[in-house]
Amino acid sequence: MLEAFYKTHRYLVEHTDAPVRRLLMDEIDWSHRLIAIKGSRGVGKTTFLLMYAKEQFGTSAECLYVNFNNFYFAQHSLVEFAGEFVQNGGKTLLLDQIFKYEQWSEELRICYDKYPGLHIVFTASPVMRLTEENPDLCDIVHMYNLRGFSFREYLNLQSGQSFPTYTLQQILSDHEQIAAGIMGKVNPLWYFPDYLRHGYYPFFLEKRNFDETLLKTMNMMLEVDILLVKKIEIGYLDKIRKVLYSMILETPCALNVSRLSESIDTSRATIMNYIKYLKDARLLNLLYPDDKQFPAKPRKVYMQNPNLLYTVPSGQIDKQALAETFFYNALHACHKVNATDRNAMFVVDGVNYFNVSARPSVKTGFRTTAIDNMEIGTGNRIPLWLFGFLY
Repeated sequence: MLEAFYKTHRYLVEHTDAPVRRLLMDEIDWSHRLIAIKGSRGVGKTTFLLMYAKEQFGTSAECLYVNFNNFYFAQHSLVEFAGEFVQNGGKTLLLDQIFKYEQWSEELRICYDKYPGLHIVFTASPVMRLTEENPDLCDIVHMYNLRGFSFREYLNLQSGQSFPTYTLQQILSDHEQIAAGIMGKVNPLWYFPDYLRHGYYPFFLEKRNFDETLLKTMNMMLEVDILLVKKIEIGYLDKIRKVLYSMILETPCALNVSRLSESIDTSRATIMNYIKYLKDARLLNLLYPDDKQFPAKPRKVYMQNPNLLYTVPSGQIDKQALAETFFYNALHACHKVNATDRNAMFVVDGVNYFNVSARPSVKTGFRTTAIDNMEIGTGNRIPLWLFGFLY
């Protein structure tokens, strides 16, 4: 039976090519025996696994990619499969869609204990609480997050450049020199609007209609990542869709729980649960003050990334909303972002205060301001696009 899996594995590895090498590939400590790759649907987790196999193993039988959509696992256990793999000299299993297998966490633990020479890397839906809900794994699994494309990755791909990442402190202290160096090779403003429109999800590279693919992906997040993984009845899908649609139309916004509760005819507590599900599925970002967290009401709700704003039916996108959404998404990837009352929109890591503006002519005062449609900044005025170089 293994040969059928190997045949699929070889085909996929040979036909997988990622035009952008993801930064996470070098951030993971691959010596760990159980690794989880979490990430939003559509950001390229399957491609990431296959590229790891291609880089490290080629088509060697020591590594095997397995998708749990395969009906084989309807009558065979993961432990049984792993045992046969190890007996045949296998060393690394790459497991995709593992949440579709009923006893996945328990059997991962058995495999970990029973086969000490086996390494397992598996993908996980962002709504899965791997350690909180699966005590079998809490002391053995190492989790990493695969994000969507940063603006830096998108710009490198589209322009043929190889710009490095910069830390937040480098951007704050040296943004004029950094921006000037980048501008000497390519003008990021030629590419930035397209990134906001369709650059976060790698499937923009495929020969498919991006808008339709994004809508399909969002619906899969609702139907699979929320309903299936969280074991929620299908009858609640319509209400969750209504909450999401309301957020698409209004974000960034303060969350009016009472109004949503009345319009959708459900309780305030249920609305907050829906909001949390949408956040966990990486459709929303919730902005809290530093001393608050769920189940408290967030100060503001954002779409998780700017591409999602373009699903609004009218096609009319507020530029300020787009700028704030990009900034929050870019900073949230590597930093702690909170709301603040100190005359700023965001506080990052508790010490750096920021405003964001879509108007280059805005008066910034003493606060650091990320400004859209600006090539090179000065002083505390920093081009918005440059924050897309944090990863």
